[in-house]
Amino acid sequence: NDISILHDTKRFLSKHFEMKDLGDASFVLGIQIHRDRSRGILGLSQRTYIDKVLQRYGMQNSKPGDTTVAKGDKFSLNQCPKNSLESQEMQKIPYASAVGSLMYAQVCTRPDIAYIVGMLGRYLSNPGMDHWRVAKRVMRYLQRTKEYMLTYRRLDQLEFIGYSDSDFAGCQDSRRSTSGYIYLLAGGAISWRSAKQTLVTSSTMEAEFVACYETSNQGIWL
Repeated sequence: NDISILHDTKRFLSKHFEMKDLGDASFVLGIQIHRDRSRGILGLSQRTYIDKVLQRYGMQNSKPGDTTVAKGDKFSLNQCPKNSLESQEMQKIPYASAVGSLMYAQVCTRPDIAYIVGMLGRYLSNPGMDHWRVAKRVMRYLQRTKEYMLTYRRLDQLEFIGYSDSDFAGCQDSRRSTSGYIYLLAGGAISWRSAKQTLVTSSTMEAEFVACYETSNQGIWL
């Protein structure tokens, strides 16, 4: 926080390396940085990246969607292609590429799509048309929410808050549950995850305990 040392360091680096001072960072790895110093707010947005993804898969003019997944929707291997004709149809669809594009948004700034992206990722090796329809539904949701950003606020005291949750036997094929957690700092999310549990639990309480254990591990690390 010493400005004179900051300038000295810049001058030293400039003597030894070819470099330019472009001022405050505005884009880093496709993430746009918004600053409002008067209000002490910093935001991270991927609107530009999301627009590129929507255009890449022909969804730029799609109808905005309300949610990433409908209530009661189930996913299973039964929705995968059952014959060579269905497999050939799916080979024309860039499913893996689309899920990978969604995954990058989810990892960087969009914890709200972590659950469904993790679910779609389970069928990368042999996706079905139902899975592709859900992937497009996620893109329509991003069409509506592309202005959303992670927002952090200047605070006198940093408070570290974590939440965990779990479904029970949500995977139709393995009967395993899905754990999820999110940690907040300075008013914004800093760490999140949604993943299938590695063991089969026998009750909702046991599934919640597994989720809480995984969440606690991350909390200790943070």
